[in-house]
Amino acid sequence: MANTTSGTTTFDKTFSIDEIIEEAFERLGIQDVTGYHLKSSRRSLNIMLQEWGNRGIHYWEIADTNIDLIEGQAEYKFFRASSDGTSAVTTPTNGIYGMSDVLEAQLRSNRTQTTQSDSPMTKVDRSTYAAFSNKLSKGTPNQYWVQRFIDHVSISVYPTPDSTSASKDMHIYYIKRIQDVGAYTNATDLPFRFVPCMVAGLAYYLSMKYAPQLIQGMKLVYEDEFQRALKEDGSASSTYITPKVYYPGV
Repeated sequence: MANTTSGTTTFDKTFSIDEIIEEAFERLGIQDVTGYHLKSSRRSLNIMLQEWGNRGIHYWEIADTNIDLIEGQAEYKFFRASSDGTSAVTTPTNGIYGMSDVLEAQLRSNRTQTTQSDSPMTKVDRSTYAAFSNKLSKGTPNQYWVQRFIDHVSISVYPTPDSTSASKDMHIYYIKRIQDVGAYTNATDLPFRFVPCMVAGLAYYLSMKYAPQLIQGMKLVYEDEFQRALKEDGSASSTYITPKVYYPGV
């Protein structure tokens, strides 16, 4: 009886785009896949991954960085791609593109020292930011507003950094966009726990084109797989249980 395992955990890393497409078509009972089928499938996969951006936060796409604040500058832009424009300067990694949104931010002092200190910054909506009478007034930034455009994300801080605050950083946690599907030999920008729902989702998308009689069943499988993956992808915290004490007669 065989008792030897592979010793590897890289299936999701080597599961290429053409294999994902092949698996999706097999679920539809379609084996004779043409070049047009491949092109159509890759397009559907890209559309589906963009649709996932509307389904909540994907924790594997959360990153953090430090924006280099400039005295008197309120707005800092982050573009979809370098061909759209040059993103604001960040540390330690400069050249951030494909930002989707900002989750939270802090004004950080002494970033590289043991005396590092963070002061929370409040994210405000458009109406609140619009109500600020002088958006170029200088001081210590404690609020910020995020605008999401087609080709970039804009972060406006209030008040604008004064000479003292300009020596500090705006530390942010932000969401990255899921990378596009590229060459057929590429892997996807997804963690292993989302592989089943990715295949199920592509099968559902392709059923709308090539197997309409299977749409309902494929949709049910897709939604079930997606919810399971989303639950597993959650950011868990410690759980504290307080026993309920019952005193008879009291």
